[in-house]
Amino acid sequence: MSPPANTHLAYTPPDGGWGWAVVFGAFISIGFSYAFPKAIAIFFKEIQDFFGTSYSEIAWVSSIMLATTYGGGPISSILVNRFGSRPVVIFGGLLCGIGMISAAFCTSILQLYICVGVVSGFGLALNLQPSVIIIGKYFLKRRPIANGLAMAGSPVMLSTLAPLNQFLFDNFGWRGSFFILGAILLNCCVAGALFRPIGMAADPVRKPTIKQAEKTVKEQPNKSSVEMLSPKTVSLLSGTEDEEDKDCCEKFNKYLDFSLFKHRGFLIYLIGNVLMFLGFFAPIVFLAPYAKHLGIDEYSAAFLLSILAIVDMIARPTTGIIANSKWVRPKIQYFFSFSIAFNGACHLLCPLATGYTGLVIYSVFFGLAFGMVCAMLFETLMDLVGAARFTSAVGLVTIVECCTILLGPPIGGTLIDTFGDYKYMFIKCGAVMVLAGTFLFIMNYYNYRMLAKEERERKATEETMKDNKHIRTETEDGNIWAKEKMQDGPEVEPLTDEKEGLKKEVNGKSEV
Repeated sequence: MSPPANTHLAYTPPDGGWGWAVVFGAFISIGFSYAFPKAIAIFFKEIQDFFGTSYSEIAWVSSIMLATTYGGGPISSILVNRFGSRPVVIFGGLLCGIGMISAAFCTSILQLYICVGVVSGFGLALNLQPSVIIIGKYFLKRRPIANGLAMAGSPVMLSTLAPLNQFLFDNFGWRGSFFILGAILLNCCVAGALFRPIGMAADPVRKPTIKQAEKTVKEQPNKSSVEMLSPKTVSLLSGTEDEEDKDCCEKFNKYLDFSLFKHRGFLIYLIGNVLMFLGFFAPIVFLAPYAKHLGIDEYSAAFLLSILAIVDMIARPTTGIIANSKWVRPKIQYFFSFSIAFNGACHLLCPLATGYTGLVIYSVFFGLAFGMVCAMLFETLMDLVGAARFTSAVGLVTIVECCTILLGPPIGGTLIDTFGDYKYMFIKCGAVMVLAGTFLFIMNYYNYRMLAKEERERKATEETMKDNKHIRTETEDGNIWAKEKMQDGPEVEPLTDEKEGLKKEVNGKSEV
């Protein structure tokens, strides 16, 4: 689900029009960003034989690519705020194309790490974050629909790239395939060109005002500064130095709010996700190689990824609808914990599949579990920290998670090299994810209990303060009344008729 609508924009989002072209561009960019690191696993078996590397060494290609894509998120956000979404996505598309075309000429596995993992991975990072940001600028009321359509690019691209990569390999080999894929990734530049800037610039008015004021002072040194400048400009000049000193810290804290590490719910989410990602991507990376290891032909092995992607495509919006229901929404953290544990159970049962039919059944359930987790991955984080701190939370989570994303597939490859069998890799991934789901379920139960307790204490404190305030108000009113009575002196008794007559008589003589 998307974040709550932003009501602090300086313009009204069109909620349509050119925004649908932006959604189409985001569909392409997001699709490549999420699907491409998984789809290139089709070439791993052949690249491994070509360079004579182990399973763990070849798994580093996808690991570095995924880690760079996730870890480059905060850098991408800063560049978007500085230059806008369009140039950042276009530059990212160029990096993706250059990285894959360069990989076609690599002569060692280390060069593949750099070209595919680092260069193309960072290009995908520059595609992912701006695509999500630009949708929030074009849509307000229809933003959930726009986000849903854009995020559907991931399973659509995965179901398309898996058989396409196998076709390219059969006709052009892995080097020719990388060259063609590099050209295909240049379409991200076209997608970025659709991200037409919208809205008003936030800060350009203030800085020229300060510069103009300083220029005025220099040009007219004989006049007094107070005579030349308005009070508003003088206040701008006086506060310039202090604000310049705080600029760096404010910009840094805007994206990385380290106070979140004191947030109980955020820490629970972070620990659970770090543990989960140790087994999250490795099964996808090794699914097609595992099928080939069992003697299944290349196209059927690649089709398993397409089955997974199609089920994932259906599972994501369905999970979103269920998670938004009145029965699940208040306790969505439990649903997320169940999804992770269900994902792990699928991996634990995968070694029982010894034929193609069993792998098809595994791919269906794996796609369902994978889609459930992905659909709630960011919604549960926003549920914990709130929309105001969501940007900082995502930046911190992606930086920490990229470490386990980097290590997950190589650890699985090491198990395959050590035991000569894929089943230990699937068992490791399943056990880790079941453990992560169990941890999140128990700790979220504790967190819900603590939140309920804190809410009761807060209400009790508010009622106590309200009662004390009421008593204090009554006491203050009584003190004020007594003080006014003392200041007025003794109460004057009413005039009698005789005194009134004397007063009139005196007044009459005075008037005469």
